[in-house]
Amino acid sequence: METQPLLVVKNLRKHFPIKLGFIKSLLISDFPKVRAVDDVSFYINKGEVFGLVGESGCGKTTTGRCVIRLIEPTAGRIFFKGIDLMSLSEEEMRYARRKMQIIFQDPYESLDPRMSIYDILMEPLRLQGVSESEGYEIVCKTMEDFDLVPPEEFLLRFPHELSGGQRQRVATARAFVLSPEFIVADEPVSMLDASIRTEAVHLMLSMVEKTGCSFLFITHDIALTRYMCNRIAVMYLGKIVETGFTEDVILNPAHPYTQALIAAVPVPDPTSRRTKVVIPGEVPSPINPPPGCRFHPRCPYAKERCRLEEPSLVEVQKDHFVACFYPLI
Repeated sequence: METQPLLVVKNLRKHFPIKLGFIKSLLISDFPKVRAVDDVSFYINKGEVFGLVGESGCGKTTTGRCVIRLIEPTAGRIFFKGIDLMSLSEEEMRYARRKMQIIFQDPYESLDPRMSIYDILMEPLRLQGVSESEGYEIVCKTMEDFDLVPPEEFLLRFPHELSGGQRQRVATARAFVLSPEFIVADEPVSMLDASIRTEAVHLMLSMVEKTGCSFLFITHDIALTRYMCNRIAVMYLGKIVETGFTEDVILNPAHPYTQALIAAVPVPDPTSRRTKVVIPGEVPSPINPPPGCRFHPRCPYAKERCRLEEPSLVEVQKDHFVACFYPLI
């Protein structure tokens, strides 16, 4: 790992205003907002796979899209190789995106059904001004890297003519075709069968080792992060509640929410006995999050301070941070 992080995110926020009717919009001056991402900070080193974990609706995907400015953040700073992405123009951002790519969750939804596999993989190269002859060689080489061989057999096919695993490899190959240094992987294997998922994970890890590319790996599967990620951050209701090296967080969870997520992971041993940690209640609305600690309405250890004050991330062990007044360590 390099001492200087490849990507640094500071105090990232994304609030979506709620659309109201015409009459209501005249009567209300302060429009309600969905606080999808609310003061999130982290860094990613070169060649590192950083996991962002949490249940559906916690803000993982919004965070990933804001990082590469597919969605414009409401506030915050994003530094890529020391460059402040928030200060770049659209033209400058287009050039920067050559080194920053994204793998979407559903390959069937993210691949244009009217484009051939060749055009899908060639499109990023055309947008960056690469010639057709040079682009053809890059496309074929990338397809070989992702086991889409022989390339001539797949180039003129359309997405509906591929299997689920092949579509996912095409979606991943499209992200790698520009030789990026950073990739946002938004639950890239959640739509695949278990057998194909293992193959896709191995393929991504081999490309990370081969190219030195960094990953922001977004998932709800905390067991998968243990295999994939060097470090992880656990999100709840738009905030990071715990972060650290993967083994430290999984073996010694300090936040009650992290503990509950790990307890919910199935164990492939029918004789094992595990203490079930059940989180009561439902996730509060991101429009009107609870005061103090956002997890306190569902936390079995909550006290009066948790209802009044919002905890910040503090170091409980070396490089292991948790946003909790009463960590479980």
